[in-house]
Amino acid sequence: MHGLTRRTVLRLGAGLAGACALDPLWQLGIATASGAPGDKPSPSSAKTLPTYSTGSFVSRARGGVETNWAIARPPGQYGRLRPVIALHGRDMTADGVMGMGVEAGLAQLARAGYPPFAVVAVDGGNGWWHRRITGEDSGAMVLNELLPMLPSQGLDISRVSFIGWSMGGYGSLLLGGALGPRRTAAICAVAPALFTDYSLALQEGAFDGPADWFAYSIYGTPALSEIPLRIDCGAEDRFYDATKQFVASLRRPPSGVSFIGGHDVDAWRAKLPRELAWLAT
Repeated sequence: MHGLTRRTVLRLGAGLAGACALDPLWQLGIATASGAPGDKPSPSSAKTLPTYSTGSFVSRARGGVETNWAIARPPGQYGRLRPVIALHGRDMTADGVMGMGVEAGLAQLARAGYPPFAVVAVDGGNGWWHRRITGEDSGAMVLNELLPMLPSQGLDISRVSFIGWSMGGYGSLLLGGALGPRRTAAICAVAPALFTDYSLALQEGAFDGPADWFAYSIYGTPALSEIPLRIDCGAEDRFYDATKQFVASLRRPPSGVSFIGGHDVDAWRAKLPRELAWLAT
């Protein structure tokens, strides 16, 4: 199976679009993505919502696991906001995502006059945000359990955005592409854990077999050429080459930047303010 590479996928008809040239330093830009709040009641008649709230639910999609979630908002909000769904990397949690400075970043954007939005993080385990042979499906948890719950938390899910890191960067592309451009406003994938060779994916525990790898590949997903994307990845990141190949497969080059650094939380934390600003625009 070591010879089963992404090039094989292309020959088998994965349907990749024509490649776009990728500059060594990816063009940092602003894409049009709806981040406007929903209908708001009058401030005089509404209670200001908390800047940080947490809770949990029992996820059937994850096999009955108690699943924690957290929501961060800019200060002074009282109406329905659109959410950015934040997907963590392997061995991380929703708390770890919020610990990168999400709440402070949203407050900073609010002071600068950016359109407000909420960030929603959720525990997904290490299942790589798709169905596994065990039956656990953290992707279905997000789409079929988490999203339907969010209106009860004062959020507008008519269109959502995604941000994710490493395993979650892959997951954000997978789930955002599954929802499609009518439901997905934008996707920011940070150091996405992508693979050009199945043997490498197997080492990371990302898939249960070659059929699983094909079924949940993001390469050649037409919707990802229609959704505004930002792809950030360190030049020393072990997923950098696979990420470049994915970017080259898109019909429309994404926004994004390559930076000095590897696959680590410190590098991701430093980039978060600019990524949140991009998602707000």
